[in-house]
Amino acid sequence: MSKPLVAVLDYGIGNLRSAQKALIRVGSDARLTSDIGLIAEADGVVLPGVGAFGACMKALHGVGLAGAAVSAAASGRPFIGICVGMQLLYEGSEESPGIAGLGVLPGQITRLPSTVKRPQMQWNRLDLIEPDHPSVAGLGTPWLYFVHSYRAPVDHTTVATVDYGDAVTAVTARDNVWATQCHPEKSSVAGLELLKNWVKTLAPATAETSTR
Repeated sequence: MSKPLVAVLDYGIGNLRSAQKALIRVGSDARLTSDIGLIAEADGVVLPGVGAFGACMKALHGVGLAGAAVSAAASGRPFIGICVGMQLLYEGSEESPGIAGLGVLPGQITRLPSTVKRPQMQWNRLDLIEPDHPSVAGLGTPWLYFVHSYRAPVDHTTVATVDYGDAVTAVTARDNVWATQCHPEKSSVAGLELLKNWVKTLAPATAETSTR
């Protein structure tokens, strides 16, 4: 049986291949690509990201993928943003004033509170706000790996938070769009399980690869 095709958006920022490899491991045919046609045909689309919000947005526009990302998110197909890829889905960020985000999710990205060390660079335990959401199915309250200085709003889309000075959104979801502030590809078995949950929304019968 064929594996679901996943387009991992390649816009030249950071080690995007680690996300691709993790998605392959959990049962998808994940391809790192900037091909608009392949992105439009894919069963699911992934927007990874590392570094600064503004640099990532400029790079995404520079290779012509900002519109493709918005179209994919609006298409109803499964879509997931990872780390800075999550932040890009919002309207903007305090990190890069004057640079618009993709506007897929409402609100602004803000800096972590001054009472904690920035960036948060550590393993932290999820607190499930929506424990029945499929993104966190079977996870329990796992420890996942974070590297970030900015955060998404805690609102009605928040699935899980972590405690870092106060509640920080770790997983969010609205309809077909999921996003994680953590790096699931660097978060051992629990992180792979989260990615596997996403791949199951593409084609459940094909997502049988073990996360061990």
